[in-house]
Amino acid sequence: MNDKQLNGILLKGVGGFYTVEAADAVYVCRARGALRKEKITPLAGDHVRITVTDGRSENTVDVVEPRKNFLLRPPVSNIDNLIIVAATSVPRPSMLLIDKLIALAEYKTMEPIVVFTKTDVQPADDLVEIYKTAGICCMAVSNETGEGVAAVRDLMRGKVSAFTGNSGVGKTSLLNRLDPSLSLATGAVSEKLGRGRHTTRQAELFKTCGGYIVDTPGFSALEPEKTEWIPKEELANCFREFRPYLGQCKFTSCTHTCDKGCKILEAVQNGEISPSRHQSYVQMYNAVKDRKAWET
Repeated sequence: MNDKQLNGILLKGVGGFYTVEAADAVYVCRARGALRKEKITPLAGDHVRITVTDGRSENTVDVVEPRKNFLLRPPVSNIDNLIIVAATSVPRPSMLLIDKLIALAEYKTMEPIVVFTKTDVQPADDLVEIYKTAGICCMAVSNETGEGVAAVRDLMRGKVSAFTGNSGVGKTSLLNRLDPSLSLATGAVSEKLGRGRHTTRQAELFKTCGGYIVDTPGFSALEPEKTEWIPKEELANCFREFRPYLGQCKFTSCTHTCDKGCKILEAVQNGEISPSRHQSYVQMYNAVKDRKAWET
């Protein structure tokens, strides 16, 4: 009897089988019954303890360590960086979607990083400035020339990074630029629809660039305030450029949308906060202001 207990990281789960990297090897495991009884579903990104058998029975995932964060859709955990990819053109960038994803990252204690692609077609200077002014790491890359890709790679070293973005923005092409050995499938942008076709099928961690990446299928269609609800009381704190002004408004009940004596509105008027960022906040606030916790 040569069973071994190892600590590892879960790379993917398909059909009840979990692929785990541990001790410089990869093992396929089943979840132990105790996890099912506790209604714990192992997720890609989980730190786990496994038992590796001598072949007489299945390897098992025995313990899922506490998660520092997780996403519901796609189901992934323990993410350090949420890398939000948007194009400068075709498809046109949705500032609201970018801001929703940034807020989600802040709420889930991930580091938001915004990457604008297709800069060889249209410059991203104005867009980059909006997010840099907000204190968010933002950069421009060209998947055609490779410009800016090394800077993205540096941010990934020693981290688990999830990539997300609207279809057709060059997310998969960027991943292939970061590590050509990934050879991920790409899909052309549909000129008729003005958007791309989904080409990624499952959430899976890849060891690359000195860390791990997870490509996140279907995330571009996510409405974060619907499936990853941020309560209205916590939303303003998810806009980091708002934080210096929080608690300074004339009224403690200030919603920072149109209230008199609002320091955040004053900062927008003074050019200290981007109007587009504030507009996104207002739209997000109005979408959740009447929601109750039991509705989620």
